Amino acid sequence: MTTFNQQSFSLTGKVALITGGAEGLGKNYSIALSMYGADIFIVSRSNRGWEETRKIVEQNGQRISFLAKDITEEGAAAEIVAAVMKAFGHLDILVNNAGMQVRNDVLEFKDADWQKVINLNLNALYYLSHEAAKVMAKQNSGKIINIGSMQSYRAGKFIFPYTASKHAVLGLTKAYADALAKYHIQVNALAPGYIKTNMTKPLQDDPVRGPEIKGHIPSGEWGVPEELMGPMVFLASQASDYVTGVMLPVDGGYLLR
Repeated sequence: MTTFNQQSFSLTGKVALITGGAEGLGKNYSIALSMYGADIFIVSRSNRGWEETRKIVEQNGQRISFLAKDITEEGAAAEIVAAVMKAFGHLDILVNNAGMQVRNDVLEFKDADWQKVINLNLNALYYLSHEAAKVMAKQNSGKIINIGSMQSYRAGKFIFPYTASKHAVLGLTKAYADALAKYHIQVNALAPGYIKTNMTKPLQDDPVRGPEIKGHIPSGEWGVPEELMGPMVFLASQASDYVTGVMLPVDGGYLLR
């Protein structure tokens, strides 16, 4: 029986790999995990945000390492996991955060855009989870945390590949949770609601959709990135060891209506 105490949320001695962990919501995940004691390994296509994120993580007393890599490239997953193992010697937490969205009308949607979104949001997540699971299974422990969306549950009629990929992330989360439970690996997901970020600013400022979205949220407010940090720490920590196969909406109640 696991004893619950203040250390149940501690990530001391853990190593977290976060895709796209130096910008946007990913940066908040990196900061949150380092606040609770995890060393951080970030992979992203460019070095945007690296130095600022490095400074904060190191101020939190943790080590941080980076790799510039397109995670959709063939063989990228094995290369990334090998780099984490070389830098830190083990891998305890994988946060599949990197993602993208392309909008277009249904009859105008381009095949190339479908492939691009699916490759990043779904295929890269699958391959990286697969490689991380090999390491975690040998350790007989681990946490895989996928990032879903409100579009894991809803239609998104202008963002077809995004909606398809985020529905698939929910399914993959469940399948991996079931398959990896025997190795004491928990696989869960976060589904951010409407969060105030630079990416969503046009939507916030939209004179029609902005008020519509706000009015649909029972809490009456858009969320802020910091509100995802606590749920992330929970899913990465021992406190969630008996939680697996779930996607946790952090949405102010948006999905209730």
